Amino acid sequence: MNGGASLGLRTSGSYGSLQQSSGLLASPAPSPPLALRKPAKLSLGGAGAGGRGGDRLLFARIYMFASRRQRMLLLLLVAVVVLLCFHFSSLVSKDEVAAPGTETMLGISDHVLSFVNPGWTSSFSGNDLNTTSLTGKQSDISNEKVQGPLWTFPPAIALEHHPCENFSFSPPPVDRKRTGPRPCPVCYVPVEQALALMPRAPTASPILQSLNYLSEDHLVLKESGSGSLFGGYPSLEQRDMSYDIKDSMTVHCGFVRGKIPGLNTGFDVDEADLYEMRKCHGTVVASAIFGNYDIMQQPENISEFSKDTVCFFMFLDEETEAAIKNTTTVDNMKRIGLWRVVVVHNLPYSDARRNGKVPKLLLHRLFPNMRYSLWIDGKLKLVKDPYQLLERFLWRKNVSFAISRHYRRFDVFEEAEANKAGGKYDNASIDNQIEFYKREGLTHYSSAKLPITSDVPEGCVIIRENIPITNLFTCLWFNEVDRFTSRDQISFSTVRDKIRSRVNWTADMFLDCERRDFVVQAYHRELMEQRLAALRSQPPPPPPVVRAQQPRKMLPDNAAKEPVRASATKKSTGKRSRKSSSKRPHRTKATSGKETVRL
Repeated sequence: MNGGASLGLRTSGSYGSLQQSSGLLASPAPSPPLALRKPAKLSLGGAGAGGRGGDRLLFARIYMFASRRQRMLLLLLVAVVVLLCFHFSSLVSKDEVAAPGTETMLGISDHVLSFVNPGWTSSFSGNDLNTTSLTGKQSDISNEKVQGPLWTFPPAIALEHHPCENFSFSPPPVDRKRTGPRPCPVCYVPVEQALALMPRAPTASPILQSLNYLSEDHLVLKESGSGSLFGGYPSLEQRDMSYDIKDSMTVHCGFVRGKIPGLNTGFDVDEADLYEMRKCHGTVVASAIFGNYDIMQQPENISEFSKDTVCFFMFLDEETEAAIKNTTTVDNMKRIGLWRVVVVHNLPYSDARRNGKVPKLLLHRLFPNMRYSLWIDGKLKLVKDPYQLLERFLWRKNVSFAISRHYRRFDVFEEAEANKAGGKYDNASIDNQIEFYKREGLTHYSSAKLPITSDVPEGCVIIRENIPITNLFTCLWFNEVDRFTSRDQISFSTVRDKIRSRVNWTADMFLDCERRDFVVQAYHRELMEQRLAALRSQPPPPPPVVRAQQPRKMLPDNAAKEPVRASATKKSTGKRSRKSSSKRPHRTKATSGKETVRL
């Protein structure tokens, strides 16, 4: 049997290809006999050695004296070393040849770099930086790069099938012991995939392309009930004009007395803090505690990439700062954990809750260069990565503003009554605000407003993209809080519906149980201290009584063989034995006088 007929013959010039047989009836030519090859002499040099004869000699001697198993291990080790050297050389060559802007797997892709820091591409800045610069350091901000290790993430991709498309929503499980609102399961993608799914370009802003903000040095109160000095006293006529959405607009948006928000405008911060805030070009996570009202919560489950690229800012007033310094150490970078602490001076309001609305709704004024922001109230603890939340609630839905709806109430009128019953604000002021909105056309929520699912948000979390239309929405929302009550849940739907009636935009509202999945809610400081004081005032519970167990009496081995006493039998049988013997004839005695008669 000739093996060449079936496998073919190797050509003389190559060991990697086979010469196919001609088939048909022609038989292949017989292969010449193979000559025995003599083993090559080992030498230190020689022709073709290339100066590597010594290495060959050493390797050959090791190979000669080694056992078979050791030879295999040695060959495997050499192969691994060769592969590693080849892989390293190829990576180095690619890195050197790659042109600027070429996406490689050695670092972050271009759109991620531009998202984190616009030094690689054109910056995405607001109007505040176009008017004036803060300090001489401002020109160097765009040249700074992200510090820390060089991260590896895939470029932007468009998936045909999202990893969470087959995820089915399930409501929170029923628990009789816990009747209040509970979190429900939410499908997130890993941080690496979330970054790969990040949009390359900002979301398009409908109609409005340029938004500017009013600033005046000399403000005069023209009509009663027109807000505060910090808000600029906007009149009702200016309020109506702010909803006439055009390509370019100029509106009231706080910080009216000055050119740079936070610098001699009310709600002032130090220049060093303001400089750090202007350096944030990607994602900002912000919170605030005023009046020492809450206990600072540290974020958890944050990726190393987010720790290096996301700005975490906590705004405090002087009272809260003094209380925190008594129990917590602030490092030389003004950080407590992940939070960079910013102390606010010259607060515009006497109400701590109203002061908290400034960073909550006007975050784009304080961080004009950011692209995305996540606001969480001071009582909340963030337990998911910011990029996962951006992908889940903005990018996946292709929206630019997301807020959770209230877990119980959907109607503004019900929300107003709940605020009055809870003493959240002056009842007369709440009634005045509701009557004003009723005159403008506010109605009860009904299914006629679908696809809008609620008129009442749970405003403790706001996820947004910094584009003109979302900036306008939060500006006008803040103007309502400034003019009426600080209860922003009451004014939310009015501002949303007015903008929605003019442009194709609305605020997306997700379930409150989804919000409770990525933030953990704690008690306010005052309530927590009251609960702790109540626990301390209660007398300690008595120690549990431990009763010594009596030792069991062991019967002797012959106890089962002993006869049972008749008295014990009668006691054990009781009524059952008497009942079972009731059919038997009984002898009774009848006594009459001194005689005894037996029946």
